[in-house]
Amino acid sequence: MADNTDKVEGNVDGPFYVDTNCIDCDLCRQTAPDNFERNEDEGYSYVCKQPENEEEEQACRDAMEECPVEAIGDDG
Repeated sequence: MADNTDKVEGNVDGPFYVDTNCIDCDLCRQTAPDNFERNEDEGYSYVCKQPENEEEEQACRDAMEECPVEAIGDDG
């Protein structure tokens, strides 16, 4: 389970976030490309935009459920 006290840099404010358990596997960026980006220098993903509609929210939930290291959280 993601830890909201251990978020990576770059997450925009809102319910979805990525924590430091991220292994940069690219799954979230493929599942929800409008909402996740990669920090090239540090090698992790982060939430670049919170979902703005039901489709994006479902994509973020799918990414969260599929994350192999449970690095994506939802405090919403």
